[in-house]
Amino acid sequence: MDASEAEASTQNQGKEEGASSGQGDAGAKPKKASLKRAADAKAKKKHKKARVSRPARPGYTVHQGEDMLLVISSSTSQYDGSVWTLKKKKGSKKKKLAKGKGKASQVKKKKTVNAKPKLESKPVIEKEEKVSNLFITQEEDDHRWGQSLPEEVLINIFQIVVIQEGAVPFLCRAGRVCRLWNAAASSPILWHRVTVGHCWIAPGRSQLPKTQKKIKDTLDWLAHSRFSQLRDFSLCHWTKNVDYALEVVSQYCPHLCSLKLSYCTGVTAAAFHSLGLHSRSLHSLNLQYSEVRGPTFRMMNVQPLHKGMRFGIDPTSGFPLLEELCIATTSFSYLTDRDLRDILFDSPKLRVLDLRGCSRITSSGLAALPCLELECLFWGQYFSSHVGLSSLKKGLHTLTQKWSRTLQQLDIAHQLFTEEDLELAMSYLCQAEADTLRSLNLSGTRITPRALRPVIGQMTALDYLNLSSCRYLPRGVKRIYRGQEDIRQLLDKLE
Repeated sequence: MDASEAEASTQNQGKEEGASSGQGDAGAKPKKASLKRAADAKAKKKHKKARVSRPARPGYTVHQGEDMLLVISSSTSQYDGSVWTLKKKKGSKKKKLAKGKGKASQVKKKKTVNAKPKLESKPVIEKEEKVSNLFITQEEDDHRWGQSLPEEVLINIFQIVVIQEGAVPFLCRAGRVCRLWNAAASSPILWHRVTVGHCWIAPGRSQLPKTQKKIKDTLDWLAHSRFSQLRDFSLCHWTKNVDYALEVVSQYCPHLCSLKLSYCTGVTAAAFHSLGLHSRSLHSLNLQYSEVRGPTFRMMNVQPLHKGMRFGIDPTSGFPLLEELCIATTSFSYLTDRDLRDILFDSPKLRVLDLRGCSRITSSGLAALPCLELECLFWGQYFSSHVGLSSLKKGLHTLTQKWSRTLQQLDIAHQLFTEEDLELAMSYLCQAEADTLRSLNLSGTRITPRALRPVIGQMTALDYLNLSSCRYLPRGVKRIYRGQEDIRQLLDKLE
């Protein structure tokens, strides 16, 4: 029993040692396996790195891009059919997706970061949109570039142009640009001074009826729509429709002060008659180198101003058919002998001359006129303030001597000729036929009974005689006599 028990105990001890040793080997084995695995992984990594780091195959060169490899073949390449090829990296799609996700996240992050600046820039964008919309509406509306320009500023600009270029045709053309320009061009302040040039006609041709109608329609429209404040009007080189233009302007322009006709023809008495009826403010009339038709030309209270002749103008053109000239005035006149001679130097048919109020005209100036058959001479100084201050005059006898045959009416009221000159002048009147003189105005003169008797006795056709304010006549004689019988009774009183 003891031996068997000893053997069993020894066996059991051996088993226990074997078990314990087995347990120790079992614990050492996993450690060795992990070490082997780590060594194998390192070896694999080294093996892989060695493979990647191998030199390029002969015949091509590899360049690494962002998501692909660029393989460029050399002259010794085995790929004869292509110059270069592309080989995508493994996992490039995954990289793209990853990068796309990264970009999206970055964009989202940027949006969140830049949210405030975008909100701040919104008003600027709105303003820009408003401005762009404004330009779009202007182009769609009527293409007016000056829509926002104040009308007063545009009128001032037009006024500068009108001063330099004239109102016509600039304002007519400017009014057709747009509504704003039309409103500015129609301002009455721009139409104070207007000059209308000639309508061009081909040489040797006359104006057609349609053309004349257009001209008249244009004048009517201007007079009604633009000439309400017209003050200075000029016509240049008009050969037709002058009378019509003057009649329209005079009727619709109540403020007309100055009128100029330069190189115009066909002017008749009808035009001046219309001016006399409607143009009450007219104080200047210039007929420079213009032809006036008709035997009569009257200008009351007008101040003719002398102008020098231009070089190259024919000085022989005058008024050869003129029969009546009236330049009477109720105020002081600046008309001189020279001015009168420039008007009448070519008027031999003059019959009536009215110079009442023209205190600067002298007897010598009248005697130099070319008219030889003057019938009526009105030379009284009724409203002149310089009558009492004038010195004594002489030379009346030269006038009565020149026109004694034809003179029918003589008015020398308030002309201060000497008694001797008056007596000599009356003697020349008596040399004419008895039925020639019909009217004699000697009011305010120095006429004497001695100088008056021969005229009353021989001029049997005399039916008007004015002797008022004659200081050298008796008191009962100083009055106006009408009719031949009344004048014959005066003859008895003078004796």
